[in-house]
Amino acid sequence: MSAATAADAAVADARTDVDVSVVVIVYNDAERLPRAVRSVLGQSLRRLEVIIVDDCSTDATPGAARELAAADPRVRCLRLPANSGGCGAPRNAGIDAARAPYVMFLDSDDELPYHSCKSLLLAAEESGADFVTGEVTRLFEESGTTGLWYPELFRDARLVHGIRTAPEYFLDHLSTNKLYRADFIARHRLRFPEDVHYEDQLFSARALTLARTFAVVPWPVYTWRLAGDPAAGPSISSSRHKIQNVADRVTVARLVDAFLQESGNADLRPAKDAKFLGHDLRLHLGDLPFRDPAWTEAFAAAVTPYLDGIATEAFTAVPREQQICQYLLRAGRLDEAAECARTLDRPLLAPRHAVRDATGRTYWGSTLPEDERAAAALDISAWRLDDQPFATVPLRHEVTRLDPAGPILRVSLRTYDPARLLGGTVPVSAELRVATTAQPLTVPFRYAPAQDGPAGRVHTAEVELDLRRVPIGPKGFRGRRHPLILLNRLGLTRGDPLLAPAALPALRARTGLHTVRVACEGHGVGRLELTWERAGVLGRAETVAPGLKPVRRRLNRLTRRVTGPRAKALTYHELQKLPIDDTLVVFEALEGRGYADSPRYIHEELQRRRLPLRAVWSYSGSRSSYPEGVELVRRGSWEYVRTVARARYWIDSHGFPVLFTKRPGTRYLQTWHGQALKHMGFDTPELRLAGPERQRLHHEMVARWDALIAPSEEFERTFVRANAYAGELLRTGLPRNDVLVRWNDPEQRDRATAVRERLQIPDGRKVLLYAPTFRDGARGSGESFRVDLAELVRATGKEWTIVVRPHYYERFTVPRELGHALRDGREFTDLNDLMLASDALLTDYSSVMFDYANLGRPILLYTDDYDDYRSVSRGTYYDLADIAPGPLLATTGELAAALRDPAELSERWAEPYARFQTRFNPYESGRSSKAVVDLFFEGSDR
Repeated sequence: MSAATAADAAVADARTDVDVSVVVIVYNDAERLPRAVRSVLGQSLRRLEVIIVDDCSTDATPGAARELAAADPRVRCLRLPANSGGCGAPRNAGIDAARAPYVMFLDSDDELPYHSCKSLLLAAEESGADFVTGEVTRLFEESGTTGLWYPELFRDARLVHGIRTAPEYFLDHLSTNKLYRADFIARHRLRFPEDVHYEDQLFSARALTLARTFAVVPWPVYTWRLAGDPAAGPSISSSRHKIQNVADRVTVARLVDAFLQESGNADLRPAKDAKFLGHDLRLHLGDLPFRDPAWTEAFAAAVTPYLDGIATEAFTAVPREQQICQYLLRAGRLDEAAECARTLDRPLLAPRHAVRDATGRTYWGSTLPEDERAAAALDISAWRLDDQPFATVPLRHEVTRLDPAGPILRVSLRTYDPARLLGGTVPVSAELRVATTAQPLTVPFRYAPAQDGPAGRVHTAEVELDLRRVPIGPKGFRGRRHPLILLNRLGLTRGDPLLAPAALPALRARTGLHTVRVACEGHGVGRLELTWERAGVLGRAETVAPGLKPVRRRLNRLTRRVTGPRAKALTYHELQKLPIDDTLVVFEALEGRGYADSPRYIHEELQRRRLPLRAVWSYSGSRSSYPEGVELVRRGSWEYVRTVARARYWIDSHGFPVLFTKRPGTRYLQTWHGQALKHMGFDTPELRLAGPERQRLHHEMVARWDALIAPSEEFERTFVRANAYAGELLRTGLPRNDVLVRWNDPEQRDRATAVRERLQIPDGRKVLLYAPTFRDGARGSGESFRVDLAELVRATGKEWTIVVRPHYYERFTVPRELGHALRDGREFTDLNDLMLASDALLTDYSSVMFDYANLGRPILLYTDDYDDYRSVSRGTYYDLADIAPGPLLATTGELAAALRDPAELSERWAEPYARFQTRFNPYESGRSSKAVVDLFFEGSDR
């Protein structure tokens, strides 16, 4: 046996007693080191070792490390003889000391989730991959909120056969969210550079490029803690203000380029360049508005030489706003670059100015470009500013001056309007809004006559903001808020941020028991920021006296106990001893989100009959959708508790809070919010597999219903059975569908016309309502929007305007370049508004298809993920192909083709459509509201 073979065998033997070596690097972090190490020692995988590598700390870290090693034999300590100034040297020392066949890295200020090591190890052994990578949770310690690191990379488990098949993973440049095979590291001599920061990026780029395969797991395997305590000091990755760190990012990028060239992988350079622009450069560009001129000059000097060598395809891959910002930076137009940088995360922010040439092309800035290169870089014609509707046309509101007079702020603002939206024939009202509670302070104001110029329109206004008038609630308020400028046109409201100069001196004003600080936020787009702090004894306890923090925590717990759900439940129980109010009806729709759904139409029928009843509506957010004169109560408030406890009738479409038991004298009408295509109630995995207590609570919620509206026998076979409901059924059809059945009445036609006018639908353009449902487990992710909207607009934008109505669990923003043919329908609380105004419906598995069929207009179903939705996600009661009233489509091209001839589409699907209507809408007569009131109110014993 050769000496080399013997050495390899010895290493292999040494690695048999542990599965994973976790290298924990530390420097002057004695306080947080134990937390990091405990997160490893407490892993569900027990056969592991911790190697603490101390980068020659000067505080109590060595002692803390020795104590950890003495307490658990799985912990070993190494100490470097001199501080390296970075993370590369200690990680390399850890690699050399590791005994296990797999290696991970952990920083002393971070943690590993409980199953990280075991789950990564299982994935590595099952896949045979060179390394496994997983999601990172970013924990913002100051606020306690979390976010995911590039979640689009970790949506599904997958095995990647080389980086060329998925070059987007260059973005996954952290070394700490991965489990590496030790022999992979050794075979390729993978090491961290030791004389530069951002050493992860070179190590990860080499690993990604050299790996034959790497596995991806879609769960968090690393917790990256972002400290909110200034005393902790910024981490290297957070120290973007240091020019040396900018230089280090560029240096590492050059090292990666050299590696790709030398290893025969130069063809990967464009993908790596896209990562540099989209991540490294983007982080610093967002900071430009808050840097002084000297820093910006040094930054430009550090990055622009490198930008000159970036691949052209990488430049075109970043958003247009960033392309413009990069050009202005390279052209030395640094003030304009900082101005542009504020738009990078805010698609509704306008440039201050935009000019048009004789051919109609539009350019960023106040003057026409001087040459072809500038014209290509600054061309924003694709944004079609002149074709944008009110809701999406970009505006820019800036504070130009702030004069304090005690608690009163006199705000001078300037609104840049390059598309000349304001000041047209349709009046637009304006107000400044500040909200710390559900009832914001709004200050109406008027603009002075506009200044028109070739580069757009500029409006100025003076607003007086009395900070004492901002509602802060009975418990006071501590936190930050950002005023908005609200504009309203024909009932459609848009809210835009109010930007502040980066150099705005911080102002302070006393308002009773609070001090309010007024300044420019130090990140993002630089909004005007108001910060409330409690004054007096409690304020000093929060900010000055650390010894009083336990007292404050106890006070906060006591406050929550006195005002929380348990206290309200007890109060509700006592209030039920008071006499019932026979005239009181509590209405609630969409869990308080607005005046909509069947409760709205039942309420309107009661008003028409002038019955001696007092209607009170609950609200949970905006009150704008409720008619003037309707009595409102905030959902969850003490007044809400009192009202619900004493009401004779409860009417809602979802469910009153579970803590409210129904007294014998109250009658509860559940209207529900649609028919059932997807599994409901005890048929859903969430409830079917839940414990006895969770199932008992659901039974109790359903048992409160005295009557349930049924739109069809199918509803009884699915929803009623799945929820084990045994009460009275009102077989009337849904009151909310009355206006759809009677769509041809003059009143409904006028309603549709008003909606199209509010949405600024061009004459002659058809309207496609796109209303997908949410995906279980992915709420708020945007995953429900399966259609390629950009491709659809290119194919149909001359004939169709697409109105997107997201589920209220989902988020959506109209891309700037699609605003001419795309509308956001969220401002319309009642979906009937949009259905009446539309010419066709596009949905997937939403119950909106059952309602829409009452209009007799085309229904298209985009079902590219149907197999997954039906078998893996929630599941459905029907095979959609068997009941579909329209085509099932899986590509945007198929959808565009189906929309070319709506009349032919209707004719081809006439028979399935008719069967669908007969099966699911047999009770819809246009008089459901009347029938419900007859049965539930007039027929009940009041």
